[in-house]
Amino acid sequence: MREKVSFTSGGVACAAWHYPGTNGGCVVMTGGFGVTKEPGTDRFAERFAAAGFSVLAFDYRNLGESEGEPRQVARVSDQLADWRAAIAYANTLPGVERVAIWAFSLPGGYIVQLAAEGLGISAAIAQSANVDGPTVTRNASRYQTPGSALRLIGRSLLDLAGSLVGRPPRLVDLAGPPGTVALLNTPDAQLSNATLNPGNRYPEWQQAIAARSVFPAARFRPAKYASQVRCPILYVVCEDDQSALAAPTLKAAASTPNADVLQVPGNHYAPFLDAHEQVVDAELTFLNRHLALSGNKQSPAAENLPETTG
Repeated sequence: MREKVSFTSGGVACAAWHYPGTNGGCVVMTGGFGVTKEPGTDRFAERFAAAGFSVLAFDYRNLGESEGEPRQVARVSDQLADWRAAIAYANTLPGVERVAIWAFSLPGGYIVQLAAEGLGISAAIAQSANVDGPTVTRNASRYQTPGSALRLIGRSLLDLAGSLVGRPPRLVDLAGPPGTVALLNTPDAQLSNATLNPGNRYPEWQQAIAARSVFPAARFRPAKYASQVRCPILYVVCEDDQSALAAPTLKAAASTPNADVLQVPGNHYAPFLDAHEQVVDAELTFLNRHLALSGNKQSPAAENLPETTG
């Protein structure tokens, strides 16, 4: 029910899955920071497609099946440019008349910035979003040992210096226990592999990024765009999130025009775990309200979804 497609961003071919739909709406999706499209989107994309929506789930440049060198380098500015190219491409897909955007974790913060731009987006979903990098980074440091924090800083600086002379990236794991050098050592970050890659379902997913990517991500603060959001947006907030934090997202939502908020119990990955059905139902209700064209037939399941709660 899906096909491989690609689009160009910054001269680089970005790989994507296209799920054809029937109701005129298309959801553009990516995984988290350093998370490729299959582990990051499959479970949600399949449900959106079953409800009649087209889906375009893509990999950022330098990651997954997308082209681009050096590999595993995740630059915020490049990834935002990839989003804009993906949105433009989605608008050219057969039968697509409206576009929504969806992402979680750090790219969930991208959703807030993109929704504030004049990109013609009809709806946006920011799930477990990191909207305040400095605050989240300070909280995450509580779970680092002093030695691992110094090694992460040192590796990031060495990788940044190496990038200036064309050296290959020095990698850090996306997640790891305290005492290891990783992007995140928070308790829920350590659940990422078991949650997104159960039984090693996606063996091609390289769970590491270039250390040069760490500092820009830590400084990224998309909450400053919240008051400028131009389309309906749904914030999905996990009450015990230790990797993205609920409080900054709730504060951003309070300043966002036309925002819905769904709060669920659990950690950063609750929408993939115990809260999955509740979150999917709320997201489908939101998408049917703001994205599906009137007069198009919805799936029976979508017609009977409860209203989103705030």
